[in-house]
Parts: sequence; C-alpha cells; structure tokens
Amino acid sequence: MEDISTSRASAPDGVTVRLTVNAPDQMRELGHRLAKLLRAGDLVMLNGELGAGKTTLTRGLGAGLGVRGAVTSPTFVIARVHPSLGDGPPLVHVDAYRLGGGLDEMEDLDLDVSLSDSVIVVEWGEGKVEELTDDRLNVVIHRAVGDTTDEVRHVTVTGLGERWAPVDLGVLSA
Repeated sequence: MEDISTSRASAPDGVTVRLTVNAPDQMRELGHRLAKLLRAGDLVMLNGELGAGKTTLTRGLGAGLGVRGAVTSPTFVIARVHPSLGDGPPLVHVDAYRLGGGLDEMEDLDLDVSLSDSVIVVEWGEGKVEELTDDRLNVVIHRAVGDTTDEVRHVTVTGLGERWAPVDLGVLSA
C-alpha cells in the first residue's frame, strides 16, 4: 500500500502491527486488505476518536468481503447486516457508542448467534463485546485531535487468540 509505514511486534496475547495511513482512500484500502484475512466467526473491534476513520475502514471491509448495501455508520440503528453478494460471510456492522453497558446491554442484538456465520465489526466495542470470544482482532485508530485537517492516522491492529496466532498481519501493509 503506497505511503503506509508499518512495524510489527509481539503483544502479550497476540501479534500487533502498526500502520500509518495518510488519507481516507488508504483507510478504505486497509479495510479491503483486512477483509482478505477475515472469515465467518471473526470479531473485529474498532476503537478511536470520533472521525478517526472507523466507518471508512469498515467500508473497505464491506467492499473486500463483497457485501450488499452501502456501509454507513449504524449509530442510530445500532447494527446493520450486509448480506454477501457471493459465497462469503455477511458483515454485521455494530456501533456501540451509545450503549453504556457490556454484553448484557447488547444481548438483544444476538451477536453471539450471528458470530459463527458472520464477520462482526463493532465500533466502540472496547469493554462491551470481549466476552463474545477470546479470538478477536482489535483495531485502534489514532488521529490528531482538535481543530485540524490532518488526515494522518496511526492504526494498531492486534490479533488475539489462537485464531490470529498464525496470521501474518504484516500483509496489511503490502
């Protein structure tokens, strides 16, 4: 991926790759590359400030997974399901920003039922959905805050659990 720098390190519970993304189209491309690593049963937790690029990354995931419908922020509907246009898994896109509690408050979404058949992406999921599975991908997007037009984002992707141990996250910067 042009103009993206990366570093790779072992985390206590998984493998971490750090990327620098310089524009929204690169964030979508990162999502597209990430989609190639995903399969049904995967949980992706996206965290970052407002405007960091969580939904932009998810748009790239949706394109890479080949799902139906425009991927937009599900803030007001909490969750959207995007069925696959092919033989891949559907994408369940959740925005947990307005949900205060943990998994109990999200129980009505039946994420535990959807998990085995879908790729579930949860924006603002930290502290809310970790109980779904030990195997998950944590994506943290950092951006400059305040009155700025800076498009640079620092993305940290950490694969946790047995599912992610053998996966080379370094391909995300290729």
